[in-house]
Amino acid sequence: MPFTLDPEAEPRSEALIKKSRFIARLRHVGSEDAATEFITVVREADRGANHHCFAYIISDDETRIERHSDDGEPTGTAGSPILNALESHDLVNVVAVVSRYFGGVRLGTGGLARAYSGTVVSAVEGADLRPWLRWQVYRLTAHHAEAGWLESELRGRGFEVTGVSYAESAVITVICVDATRLRSALAEMTSGRAELVYAGEVWR
Repeated sequence: MPFTLDPEAEPRSEALIKKSRFIARLRHVGSEDAATEFITVVREADRGANHHCFAYIISDDETRIERHSDDGEPTGTAGSPILNALESHDLVNVVAVVSRYFGGVRLGTGGLARAYSGTVVSAVEGADLRPWLRWQVYRLTAHHAEAGWLESELRGRGFEVTGVSYAESAVITVICVDATRLRSALAEMTSGRAELVYAGEVWR
């Protein structure tokens, strides 16, 4: 099962290795643009760092995008180890940036790879991880008079209501992982009066 970060989480880890300072920052992202934006923010926050190496994985049911950069470090010593650290924890929709302040002592290729991956792993291990699941989207059509009660009942039973619209009828949008449980709850609540229509899937 893939995992991702809590959208509000801001994991950070720091290590001092042979006088070089490594600072790892991770964020949940939903697109390459968001990942690129975060990388830019980190570059600005640590302008004095010699390197800002990164990796990110963006994934849904159809596509998977992986990118990484050594940002001037010897090839394969930074970006790839950061990416491997994310993959080893089955993370998706996450960007990791490690800023390095060079301390004057060379670490060698193996030392660099361990430093970059290890700093990311430390940040991941202290982070709030969440399962990245496929949620099913349903629209429930009901009479206006019942809409408020139905919405309240659904929320009370642990279902996530993402929207309510009013036209000729009220339409309540619900997302869930277990559609069987949703159908059973609605049958009990409405005695079969409500119309439930499948409206697609989302990953979250």
